[in-house]
Amino acid sequence: MSRLLKFNIFRYNPADEVSEPHMEEFVLEETDSMTLFIALNRIREEQDPSLQFDFCCRAGICGSCGMVINGRPGLACHTKTKDLSGEITLLPLPVYKLVGDLSVDTGSWFREMYTKTESWIHTTKTFDPTAIEERMDNKQAVDIYELERCVECGCCVAACGTARMREDFIGAAALNRVARFLIDPRDQRTENDYYEIIGNDMGIFGCMGLLACEDVCPKHLPLQNQLGFLRRKMGITSLKKIFKK
Repeated sequence: MSRLLKFNIFRYNPADEVSEPHMEEFVLEETDSMTLFIALNRIREEQDPSLQFDFCCRAGICGSCGMVINGRPGLACHTKTKDLSGEITLLPLPVYKLVGDLSVDTGSWFREMYTKTESWIHTTKTFDPTAIEERMDNKQAVDIYELERCVECGCCVAACGTARMREDFIGAAALNRVARFLIDPRDQRTENDYYEIIGNDMGIFGCMGLLACEDVCPKHLPLQNQLGFLRRKMGITSLKKIFKK
C-alpha cells in the first residue's frame, strides 16, 4: 500500500474580510513519481477547489510554482514527494505580496526590479534591421546564456536574509541580472553607471554572503560567483572614486 501523505497547507485569502491566516490539513495517497504539483492539483480537484497556488509549465521553466516546502523555498513541480517525509508543510514565499494561500505576486516585484536595474541593452547605435547580426565570442555568449537561465521563480529572494529584513534590497535575482549586462559586450554602460545602481547597501554591499540564494536556486545558477564578481568590481570602482577626490 502506498504512503498516506499529510499536507499542512497555509490558507488565507486577503481579499476576503472574514478570512484569517491558518494551516489546513489534507491527506492524500502517494502515487508513483508524484510531485507536489501533482499532489496540489489532486487536492484541489478532489478535496478543495478553493485552494490557490500558481502553476503553468510543470517542467521547472516558468517558475510559477515557487513556495516554501518544509521550510525551504523550491518549485512544486521539481519536488517529488518520495524525497520528503510523510508530513509536508507548505507556505507561500515570503517577501512578495500574497495573493491567496500559496499564491504570491512575483510579477510586480520583478517588474520593479527590471526598472531599478535598467534591464536592457544600453547602446548609442542606431538599430538597422537590414544589417547582419554582430558576431560575439562563443565564451561570452555562453557566459551570458548561463545567467539568462533564471526562471524568475523568486526562491533566491525568499531565502535571502537581507531581503527578509529590508524591502529595499534588490536581491540575488537582480544582481545576477546586472552581472548579465555587465559582461555583455553590446552594453555600453561604464562601471560607474553600474555602481550607481548596485554600489550601495541596497545592492551588492547589502549582501551578507549567506548564499542561501544559490543553495535554493532550482536552476543551479552560479550566484556565488556572480556576487563575488560584482563585489570585486564595485569595490574597485569605489576605491577609484575615493582616490580621484
